[in-house]
Amino acid sequence: MAVTSSDLYPVSRLAAVQEATAKAGIDALLLTPGPDLRYVSGYDAKPLERLTCLVVPASGEAYMLVPRLELPAAEASPASRLGLEFVAWDETDDPYRIAADRLGRVATVGLADRMWAMSSLRFRDVLPDTRQVLAGGVLRELRMRKSAVEVAALREAGEAIDAVHRQVPEFLRAGRTEREVGRDIAEAILAAGHATVDFVIVASGPNGASPHHDVSDRVIQAGEPVVVDIGGQLHNGYCSDSTRNYCVGEPPAEYAAYFEVLRRAQEAACAAVRPGVTCESIDAAAREVITEAGYGEYFIHRTGHGIGIETHEEPYIVAGNAEAMEPGFAFSVEPGIYLPGRHGARIEDIVVCGENEGERLNLTPRELVIV
Repeated sequence: MAVTSSDLYPVSRLAAVQEATAKAGIDALLLTPGPDLRYVSGYDAKPLERLTCLVVPASGEAYMLVPRLELPAAEASPASRLGLEFVAWDETDDPYRIAADRLGRVATVGLADRMWAMSSLRFRDVLPDTRQVLAGGVLRELRMRKSAVEVAALREAGEAIDAVHRQVPEFLRAGRTEREVGRDIAEAILAAGHATVDFVIVASGPNGASPHHDVSDRVIQAGEPVVVDIGGQLHNGYCSDSTRNYCVGEPPAEYAAYFEVLRRAQEAACAAVRPGVTCESIDAAAREVITEAGYGEYFIHRTGHGIGIETHEEPYIVAGNAEAMEPGFAFSVEPGIYLPGRHGARIEDIVVCGENEGERLNLTPRELVIV
C-alpha cells in the first residue's frame, strides 16, 4: 500500500519538535515555506512575498500564520490534522508584527534554514532584542532518524526510480542527443509515480567526467559510456535518487577496468553500513578501494548525502564527519571515478541503516549495462 502524506506527518512529530526546541533553549521556531515547514506540518506552502509561517513555541500551542488567500490551501494540507490554529492575515496587516505581538518577549528564536533573507530581516526588525539561530540545529536530529513509515516512503521512491532505470536502455542509442534521452527519462519518472522530476543527468562520453552535468545537445556516439543519474519527489514528499551506467556498444578497455574498481568500492561502502560506524568510515571504505587501484585523484566528491524530504540533507558521508550511524539514517552511497576529457562513472544506491546492517533501497543491477 502506498505511503500517504497523512501517514508521514503525525501529531507526535509536532510534539517531538516542541520538546527538542525546549531542550535546545530556544523559545520558538519560525518555519517559513521550505523543507523545515514541510517536515513538521506536511504543508508544502508556496514561497511568496506574503508571509506564511508556522510558529512552534517551546511551550504552548503552535499556530500557522497564512495570507487569507492561502488559507484554503493550508487547511486542505496535512497540517490541518495537527490541531493547529490558522491565523489568517489580510493584505493591509503586518504579519511579522502579528507574530511578534503573539510571541511577546523572547530571548531566542530558530529560523527555518531556507528562510528568505527578506523575512529574517523583517523578524529582526520586529524582535530587535531577540537572538536568531537556525532551526536546523533543532530539526537535524529528528530529520536524520527516519521512522519506519519514512523508510517505507523512501523504499517506495526507490522502487519507482528503479522502474525508470529499467527503461533507460530503450531510450539510449547512438545518434540521439542527451537532451532527447533526458526528455524520455523525465516522462518516465512522472509515469512511475513521481509528482516532480528533480533532476535528470544524461552524461555521455567526456560529459561523464562532470558529476553534475545536466543534459546537452551533444549527440551520443557508438562505444561511449553514459552516466544516468535521476531522481524526483513522490506525491508524499519523499525523494528518489539513483545512478546507473550504460554504454552504447562495447566500452573502452580503460573504462571497463576502472568501472570494476568502482563497483567494488561501492560494494565495500554499502557493506560497511551498520549502527555505530562513523559516516567518515563509510566514505573511507569506498575511497580506499579506489585509491589502492590508482584512481584516488579522480574520486572528487564525498561518498554520499542524506535523503528524505530533500534529495540532499544530513547526514553527509564524508571525511571529517565522525557522527555514528544509527538505525533510520538514510543516505546515498555513490562513489565515482572521473577522467577529465574522456569519461566517468558513478554507482549510486540509497541505503538505510537498520538494526544490524544497511539495506539498499535501489535494486537494479549495478553492473555496466550494454545497450
